[in-house]
Amino acid sequence: MIGVRRQTQIYVSGVSGRRPLIPFDADRLEAAAERRMRPAAFAYVAAGAGNERTMAANRAAFDRWRIVPRMLRDVEHRDTSIELFGQRLPSPFLLAPVGVLELAHPDADCAVARAARDTGTGMVFSTQASRPMEGVSRILADTPHWFQLYWSRFDALVESLASRAERCGCTAIVITVDTTMLGWRSRDLEGAFLPFLHGKGLAQYTSDPVFKALIAEAPLAPPAQQPRPTLATLRTLIELTRAYPDGFWRTLVSGRGRAAAQRFSEIYSRPSLTWETLAFLRERTDLPIVLKGILHPDDAARAVAEGIDAVIVSNHGGRQVDGSIATLEALPAVVEAVDGRIPVLLDSGVRGGADIFKALALGARAVLIGRPYVYALAVAGRAGVRELLLNLAADFELTMGLAGCRSVAEIGSEALVPAPALPEMPSISAPRSL
Repeated sequence: MIGVRRQTQIYVSGVSGRRPLIPFDADRLEAAAERRMRPAAFAYVAAGAGNERTMAANRAAFDRWRIVPRMLRDVEHRDTSIELFGQRLPSPFLLAPVGVLELAHPDADCAVARAARDTGTGMVFSTQASRPMEGVSRILADTPHWFQLYWSRFDALVESLASRAERCGCTAIVITVDTTMLGWRSRDLEGAFLPFLHGKGLAQYTSDPVFKALIAEAPLAPPAQQPRPTLATLRTLIELTRAYPDGFWRTLVSGRGRAAAQRFSEIYSRPSLTWETLAFLRERTDLPIVLKGILHPDDAARAVAEGIDAVIVSNHGGRQVDGSIATLEALPAVVEAVDGRIPVLLDSGVRGGADIFKALALGARAVLIGRPYVYALAVAGRAGVRELLLNLAADFELTMGLAGCRSVAEIGSEALVPAPALPEMPSISAPRSL
């Protein structure tokens, strides 16, 4: 059993003086990553929308449920595996699509893919990846991997990205529907830093023939606001030139690095995306289509009616709408609306094995892990991500067994009770003036 084996491995290593590479506590892991990353890079990963109330709500929602362990059940043999789209996963979690992983570590998506392969964990590639999907897919080999799609203003680019994903072995396409424009991310705005304008997170685009054609086919309109020529502007130009996969001097002369960033900013988001638009992709791929960003039960029911193959209950880790409903709060109604017809997954706020257990008890088939693996990547690269995934799998398996469940199928809503409501604090009146 992975939980006991993992515990034993850690304790035996301690006898030889070896300690874990990453902190186990989620807050300490985040703090360790902050010490390793540049401030603007850390802010991009860690930030939420507005005053970050949605991020806080995601975590608070898990605390509003308590697990009720059952005793004297034979849990000697435990099975944490699940099936999704005909593939078996050893534990009920996947790696969420997170863009611009080069902000955390130079090996970026490749390091994460190697850790996923080491542990058999499914991985969802981001459209905003730091490495092209083909190379990352080769690393993963038979480990399940999906492709996450931001729907561009150019359908031809959407078709090209989806076709590449299918050819390189992705087994599902995840359309993120809650980011048709960027949310108001205060920490990023305070630092005046958007990585894409520095050439980061554009690898899927600069490796795509349709995007390259979009750069070349028409002269670029001048940006609405030209940056002042400063030393910082020159550094950004060098970053853009190095990021484009065409050789430094050739790219510098051609100007394709700057052109790629500008064209991306013009076509990245599509606020006009509707249910009707989705038919375009359904007609062009046989892969399962998953919608990520569903929070309302009516949207979940519509997804089923439109032939969508799964939904992910997500608020983008609190990065889009400040004051949004927490994902765990939204989950039960979405599960009820779907009524078992398609899988429901959940992300945003998951930090440990107990969180995974609670999400499954409320009806999720699996969860996605986001920021924690980015922080582990920043602290210790591939080995850090591998440790995190092994620890999550062990934590979940032990939680499941100690709660009296031998398999994921035995985890149901009866395993939870609502946490007692906290008593209201008495109001304190202002002292009367004398």
